[in-house]
Amino acid sequence: MRKDVRILLVGEPKVGKTSLIMSLVSEEFPDEVPLRAEEITIPADVTPERVPTHIVDYSEAEQTEEQLYQEISKANVICIVYSVNNKKSIEKVTSHWIPLINDRTDKDSRVPLILVGNKSDLVEHSSMETILPIMNQYQDIETCVECSAKNLKNISELFYYAQKAVLHPTGPLYCPEEKELKPSCIKALTRIFKISDLDNDGILNDNELNFFQRTCFNTPLAPQALEDVKNVVRRNMTDGVKDNGLTLKGFLFLHTLFIQRGRHETTWTVLRRFGYDDDLELTQEYLFPLVKVPPDCTTELNHNAYLFLQSVFDKHDKDRDCALSPEEVKDLFKVFPYMPWGPDVNNTVCTNDKGWITYQGYLSQWTLTTYLDVQRSLEYLGYLGYSIIYEQESQAAAITVTRNKRIDLQKKQTQRSVFRCNVLGARGSGKSGFLQAFLGRNLQRQRRIREDHKSYYAISTTYVYGQEKYLLLHEVMPDLDFLSEADMACDVVCLVYDVNNPRSFEYCAKVYKQCFIDSKTPCVVIAAKSDLHEVRQHYSLSPHEFCRKHKLHPPQPFTCNMTEAPNKDIYTRLTTMAMYPHARLRCMCSCNRCTYCLCQNLLKLELLRSVKAQLRRVVYNRHMAQADLKNSTFWLRASLGATVFAVLGFAMYRALLKTR
Repeated sequence: MRKDVRILLVGEPKVGKTSLIMSLVSEEFPDEVPLRAEEITIPADVTPERVPTHIVDYSEAEQTEEQLYQEISKANVICIVYSVNNKKSIEKVTSHWIPLINDRTDKDSRVPLILVGNKSDLVEHSSMETILPIMNQYQDIETCVECSAKNLKNISELFYYAQKAVLHPTGPLYCPEEKELKPSCIKALTRIFKISDLDNDGILNDNELNFFQRTCFNTPLAPQALEDVKNVVRRNMTDGVKDNGLTLKGFLFLHTLFIQRGRHETTWTVLRRFGYDDDLELTQEYLFPLVKVPPDCTTELNHNAYLFLQSVFDKHDKDRDCALSPEEVKDLFKVFPYMPWGPDVNNTVCTNDKGWITYQGYLSQWTLTTYLDVQRSLEYLGYLGYSIIYEQESQAAAITVTRNKRIDLQKKQTQRSVFRCNVLGARGSGKSGFLQAFLGRNLQRQRRIREDHKSYYAISTTYVYGQEKYLLLHEVMPDLDFLSEADMACDVVCLVYDVNNPRSFEYCAKVYKQCFIDSKTPCVVIAAKSDLHEVRQHYSLSPHEFCRKHKLHPPQPFTCNMTEAPNKDIYTRLTTMAMYPHARLRCMCSCNRCTYCLCQNLLKLELLRSVKAQLRRVVYNRHMAQADLKNSTFWLRASLGATVFAVLGFAMYRALLKTR
């Protein structure tokens, strides 16, 4: 809603413009009327809409035409005043004032007009018969008011209607000639209906209607009021109510009725609650709330955001197969002005055998968008109505900004859930295959992917010590001269080479020495296409020798040329390395030196220390509580309890060793 309203009064001399303003301010008819009233400002707290209102008078005797044009350009609404007992002043409305105003305003942003018939105390008849044809001829005219500055008749109403014409204009909503809502209004109200239809059955039931009412007007409807609303719709249309709920047609009919009865502020209240501006476009403030992301911090969705997205998925997964068919995806994005997901998304996340995005893939894509482009994620959540459904100030409440990565390194622990792995390698080395294998696709399935549907990202979940984490793989373009800082910014690096191509490893060696040799980012060398014959690499050092020299673990063999889904152990290890970059790498086996082993052993040691500490506390507490007892039975029980805890602790330690 606007921060203030500027009302301009124009008209022929002596029609009473100045008298109307002075009667409003002093609440009595002035004995002496000046040629022009000074601009006055009515404070927000004394106006019905709680918006400051500026009232400007125009006097032909005191002002030039240029000054008039300036005031017209600044006005939000213009009141054309005529005298009901002066036919010439009425004729001037159409012959002079309306053409003049239209010439001075853009066709696409015309200001609303109010026709004001003053001096109604001097006649016994109404001027409405003369004015109604004028109102029908000009769409810019919002309404007509007959008033009397002398008797104070309709003075407050006049300025209320003027204010209302600015804050709740009819023009964007309704076409009086067709007597129906405009297409842009129908589009906005349809989105609002779909958001409010929480179970996506095409009907607003009583619970959904009450939620809608409470959201927009801060008060629920009484059961009888709900029935009255539905009965009004039933009497006027056959398909407005179905299964005792309001259909989209019924919903649109109600708003048409509100506007026809002069209650368009009701429709505007709904539209503005759902983020629309005066042009029925979603505002920038609604779509893009401010989220500050300091350097070395990332953005993730929080728990409430995932719950909301889960409800959106369930709402549109009509066949309950835990995947979204193309029709279901299209239905989900009907509240968007465009289709946000292209065919590349199906090659970025997990899909089922039909190529449909699974529930896990759906959440992964949202996670990817939030990590890479938080503003885009905020926009999408805005279209879906997150802040409205969850009653938040904005969808910024759905975002968690992680702490600085340097702090994670200092504390040797992280609270992040999303980790980025940049995949680098020469052309044809197998990078794309490595990404697609993460999504469970073997080489045979990968060959079905069209080149124009290819994605340079792959994201899915892995489990590190029972914790679900997202690993984001990004295939980086191989041109060394154009590698940017963004290409280097990640949590772990994969250097991929083709074991069957003698010139493939050279690229990995150059990238490592140029970008990562002095970096704290852990690096892994992947020996891709390991099902093929391994040839000698044309480089001064073999891959194994290179890794040994630079204290990297040996190259990890990898292939996706198999009948079943590729093994995912390497991706779990990459996530582990990203979570614990402080542990330097040497190998990926049970050597107690590499990141994977060090972190696992660290957890085992911490668990064992915790069990021992708990055992000491139990023995100590029993000793202090029963120190006065010298009975040997007490010491037998304490010793037995300590033995049990020790056995349990040792058993847990052995179990962890076996899992490794």
